[in-house]
Amino acid sequence: MTAPIEARVALVTGGSRGLGAGIVEDLLAQGYAVATCSRSRTDQVEVWEKEFPDRFSFLSADVSVEADATRYVKDVVQRWGRIDVLVNNAGVAGEGMIALTDDGLIDRVVDLNIKGTLYVTRAASRTMLARRSGAIVNISSVVGLSGYRGLSVYSATKAALDGMTRSLARELGSRGITVNSVAPGYLRTEMSHGLDEDQLKQIERRTPLGRLGDAQDVARVVSFLVSPDNKFMTGQVLVVDGGLSS
Repeated sequence: MTAPIEARVALVTGGSRGLGAGIVEDLLAQGYAVATCSRSRTDQVEVWEKEFPDRFSFLSADVSVEADATRYVKDVVQRWGRIDVLVNNAGVAGEGMIALTDDGLIDRVVDLNIKGTLYVTRAASRTMLARRSGAIVNISSVVGLSGYRGLSVYSATKAALDGMTRSLARELGSRGITVNSVAPGYLRTEMSHGLDEDQLKQIERRTPLGRLGDAQDVARVVSFLVSPDNKFMTGQVLVVDGGLSS
């Protein structure tokens, strides 16, 4: 085990690209030590390893596999001595009408979005409970609140995360641990690549702020929720969608 680091320690699952990368970038800029994982490395991971050799850690892991999720958390504790923040961002979308959805897609989406989040949270919360402090943010989605045609499986998993948030806030609050959800709307990340430009323009026209979101719009909200400034907000689902669902 290395000596504990002075910086606050954050875990961000699925942080090698897209929204997760935006959250990692924001936390690193604020001085956090950040550990992230995904099934494969990206060029951005290489950049962070060179720029923040003492404050960034990457582990190749599939958190939908319990052994990988546990190994990921254990690796961070061994490296830096503790966990202050957990951002459950890893997730996968699955599109299609439910009547035509095969077992493989259901298993893939449920295993990563729900079981993977539960595995990592179970392991990380044990270290937070021992220290009687911590902050957990689950990245859900507006589709878990309002629902969209063709996204029944994905919507079900994101709604499950919001239910988990509310229950864990009650379960962990007495130990000084906050638990909240952030529900993004449509962002210009890999998750929107299935939409063509006409569809994206239509979403922009329906959005009161007149644009799609970007990773930083969500990362700033996450940063507040996990910061020491958030002393009393827990069990909440914060929607970040430019007013689309208002």
